[in-house]
Amino acid sequence: MTNEVTVPLLPCASIDDIATFYEALGFHSTHRQRRPNPYVAMRREDLHLHFFELDGFDPEQSYGSCLVLTPDIEELHRAFAAGMRAAYGKVLMAGIPRMTRPRARKNYDGLGGFSVIDPGGNWIRVVQDPAATESPEPSPTGRLAKALANAVVQGDSRGDTHQAVRILDSALAHPQPDDDPVTQVQVLVYRAELAMVLHDRETAAEMLARVDRVVLTVDEAERAASTFEAAADLAAALR
Repeated sequence: MTNEVTVPLLPCASIDDIATFYEALGFHSTHRQRRPNPYVAMRREDLHLHFFELDGFDPEQSYGSCLVLTPDIEELHRAFAAGMRAAYGKVLMAGIPRMTRPRARKNYDGLGGFSVIDPGGNWIRVVQDPAATESPEPSPTGRLAKALANAVVQGDSRGDTHQAVRILDSALAHPQPDDDPVTQVQVLVYRAELAMVLHDRETAAEMLARVDRVVLTVDEAERAASTFEAAADLAAALR
């Protein structure tokens, strides 16, 4: 048969917190109940997410996760980011809830993705739909690019922030004359984002200060435009 629809059913500590968060991202509630069990269904266009509440549930210990395939991760990320800015005054990058930036995933054939970690600790993994993509990102080349790709797998896919930090710190500790400046900016901004996840504001500020010292040509600055947008969001979160 065709036209079946799969809807993820995810745990949370509070359906009220879940509803408030997802409404900020442009969702609306299609069903809500307290009895016989607390349950809320959220929808944004063709994206459906359902949640059930558990007494004593710890979002930090959640293993809840699902994949969202979309033809345009950048568009969806921009919409979510705009919703966060309107509701919270900034893009949430630390703690629970938070959202990562779109980045190519070498463990997803070079296609891009980002994650929303919601108030229930669920990882909503938004990835580029292969069917809507003509050519994924090429395999990374160069020392920094490979380190960044490995760190993204650990930090954004596995959620192992500490291992991602170790990879990037090792790469940043040994700069080379032929390092690509754009990749250097990307590495520094991602390292700042990881610092925010670890509530290390001092390191985040240090990384952003180092971004300001990277010399770029006009063409390189254009290539790094989206990364500078991420840096601006991080700077706003630090204020």
